[in-house]
Parts: sequence; structure tokens; C-alpha cells
Amino acid sequence: MDQHSKIEESLSKKYRQPKGVEQFGIEAVPEELRTVRWWDISAMVLNFVVNPGTILISGSLIAAGLSFWQAVLAGFLSIAIGFSVYLIAATVGVDYGIPGLVSMRSVFGIRGSWLASGLRTISSVYWFAFQTISGALGLTAVLEVILNKSVSLTLVSLIFAILQVLIATFGYNSLKILSRYSLVLKLLFSTTIIYVLMNYPSSSFHPNAVFSFAGGAGMKWALILLWATSMAAAWFSNFTDAADFCRYSKTRVDMWVGTFVAAVLGQLICSFVGGYAVAAALGKNSNPFDVIVGASNGAIWFLLLISVYIVLDNWTINVQNLYTGGLSLSNIFTRLGRFWGTIIVSAIGIVFSLLPQLVNGYIGYMSILGNIFAPMGGVFVAHYVLLARSQIDIPSLFIRGSRYWYWSGFNWVAMFWTFVGFFINRSIPVGWINIIWTAAIVGFLYWATVTIMRKSFDALNAGSTPVDGDMASSFVGEEGLVEKYKM
Repeated sequence: MDQHSKIEESLSKKYRQPKGVEQFGIEAVPEELRTVRWWDISAMVLNFVVNPGTILISGSLIAAGLSFWQAVLAGFLSIAIGFSVYLIAATVGVDYGIPGLVSMRSVFGIRGSWLASGLRTISSVYWFAFQTISGALGLTAVLEVILNKSVSLTLVSLIFAILQVLIATFGYNSLKILSRYSLVLKLLFSTTIIYVLMNYPSSSFHPNAVFSFAGGAGMKWALILLWATSMAAAWFSNFTDAADFCRYSKTRVDMWVGTFVAAVLGQLICSFVGGYAVAAALGKNSNPFDVIVGASNGAIWFLLLISVYIVLDNWTINVQNLYTGGLSLSNIFTRLGRFWGTIIVSAIGIVFSLLPQLVNGYIGYMSILGNIFAPMGGVFVAHYVLLARSQIDIPSLFIRGSRYWYWSGFNWVAMFWTFVGFFINRSIPVGWINIIWTAAIVGFLYWATVTIMRKSFDALNAGSTPVDGDMASSFVGEEGLVEKYKM
């Protein structure tokens, strides 16, 4: 039996996880299994970006007063801003094969990482519910036309949420396979939807009318930056699990190309589907799915296509939300295991999927997430890149009293500046791209504080000093057993 097969079998017994699902949770993935190339990463990221929620938000940009091209620009800026920390955090997965929340142990302490894990679990539940409700809104619009009667949004959300849980429990391989097939269908269906909209017999749906919609009002930079920053805050809230999708990656280049290019393309698709629909309706209807369904003229084939499109969009992103949420929870409750962590997060997410008001508070929720994750991102980059020189002592992440134990398991300096950064981010206007300013300010202050303090505190010095030697190929058990993986 291969060494990694033995490891997986031992993990299955340890966590009482069913065979056939991904066994690796907080443990480092052996180097032999890191074979995923850029095209599979692209499929996962593009599927993550192209979803009912992002399409709905892209339409909301038009309804808020932006022109079509200004909305496209806001979407692109959200990716450029949001991925500034995301791509750095993703390198941890490529280099060491560990989940993002486990890498947070090196920054915030073994126990201190529970803060990031708890916040990420909450964020995963919120996003799962938000995406489920957004998708259910679209499905409800389609079903009401097909059935010619009112359909319960709550019932659709509940059934939709339960179906999405199935793939997430199986883990990374099922996510990779689902993403491959969904990518082809999404590109085909997105093109079809845009084509139908462009050819709808109404002057406002014509490409010239849509592309020039609200174009004469001048550049609304304040509104563009407000929405771009709010959308980017969502990516900041995802930086802690960026490594989760890349810890099976072969190289950093595969990760960089596969992630950023796919994110830009995915956002562009959402801008054209959601933004085009709302602009065609002259901004009077902020729900692009209503406009798209209306453009069908009752054609059953098109309505069924929209239904499948929505299901695929929701399925692919929410599988990832549940997957990362399960990993986050297992970082806190280390005896839980990834499979059971996913089950628990799924159950909570299903309950919140019955609250449609979550969709209406998007900017408010994103502001809260930005207040928390912006300073956390700044601390992470300062510690991992500037102080530790992108090096992590993998065995020490799992050993009580190791270099990452700091003070009773907490790096209080990192915790302090994250707390202060929360108020810094709140004090900077969102339109000034506050999350970037906060990350930079807090990152600098953390770096300066550690540089001064570690001369007097051995615990801080040990955790923030670059590591000697290559620990990337070590398999680490939670009890502190380190087993060198042999090729």
C-alpha cells in the first residue's frame, strides 16, 4: 500500500470518517498528491466567482446608478483589490500543502488561530446562505413563469440548500470534477443568455443602448470605489482559506495563473450577465434574473437553461463555501475531522438559508467583514512575508509549546493590532478603498512592533524568525507525531 494511502486510512479511523471522502483536513497533504495544474484551479476559481450572488450584485451596481462600463470597472477593481492578499495567502497551500487556517497558527498562535477560524466559519455560513437565497430568487422567478403560479421562496431555498450539501462532504476531488464539467456548461450558458438578451425585440436591450446606458452622467468614482471596495471585502474575508484550494497544486505558477486570470474572467462574465440585464431594463429592476426570465418570452428551453445555469452556479460556489467552512471548524475542534466539520457547517447554513433578508444587507455585512479581515490580512502579510520570509515550520504548527505557541498559544501582538485595525478600518471612508489602507497601516505597525519587541521576548522572536530547512514534505499529526513522507 502507498504511504499516502496508509495515511488516509489512519485518518479515516482517527476521525471516523467514511471511506471514499477526502480524509485530509488540517493535516499537510503529501507532496506526491500535489499534482493539480492551472486549468483545474481556473475551473474552481471561475466557478467560485460566477454565481447567482455575484450576478445579482453586478446588476445592483447598475440599479445603484453606475453605467454599464462603470459597473464592469467596479467589478474588475474588486478583483484587483481583493486578490492583493488572497494570492499571497494561497502560496501557503502550494508550498506546504496545509489549509489556510492552519497556517494562521504561525501568525496568531496555535490557539489564537481559533479567532480567524471562527470568523471564517461564520463568513462561510453567511456566504452559503446568501448564495442559496440569491439562487432561490432566480429559480423562483423561473418556476413561477413555468408553473404560472406563485412559488414559495422558503421552500425553494430549503430544497436547494440540502442538495448543495451532498458534494461538499466528499471533499476536494469531487469539487475538482464538478468544476470541470460546470465550467464548460457555464461558459456555454452565459454566452446563450447574453445572446438572447442582445436579440430581445426592445430598443433598450440592444447592445448600443446597454453599453451607452447612463454613460453621459460622467465618471462616478465615489460610487465605483464604494462598490468595488465592498465587493473586494468579500475576497478579503476569503484570504484565510485561499490555501485550501491550492494545497493540491503542483507549482506557484499554476496557482497564480489559474487563480487571477479565472477571477477576472469570472467577474467579467457576471458583469455582462447581471449588468447587461439590469441596464437593458433601464435600471428599474435590480434583479437580473427577473429581466432574463422576462426576455424568454415563455420559451421552455430557455427557462430550463436558466434553471440549470442557476443550479450549477450555486452548487459550485456553495460546495466551496461548505468545504472551507468545514476546514475552519476542524482547526478549532481538532478531533472533529473535515467531514464532520462540513456536516455541522452545512446544517447551520441551511437554517440561515431561510432568511431572505440577508440579501438586502450586502453592503452592511461586507463592511463588517472588511473591518475584521482587512487588519487580519495586513498582520498576516507582514508576518509571513516580511518577518518569516515566507517560511513555516510545519511540525511546530501542531505541537504544544513549540515556536508557534507564543504566550499560552496566543500571539498577543497580532491579536492587538487586529483589534486596533478593526477601528482603523471603520474610521476610513469605504470609498477611499479603506481595506487596502487598513491592511497596509496595520501591517506596518505590526512589523515595527515585532521588530522592536522580539529582541526582548524569546517567545515572539521564535515565532517570527525564518525557519531553517525544508519542512514542506512533512506529514504532521495533531498529537505532534511527525512522519517524514518518503517519495
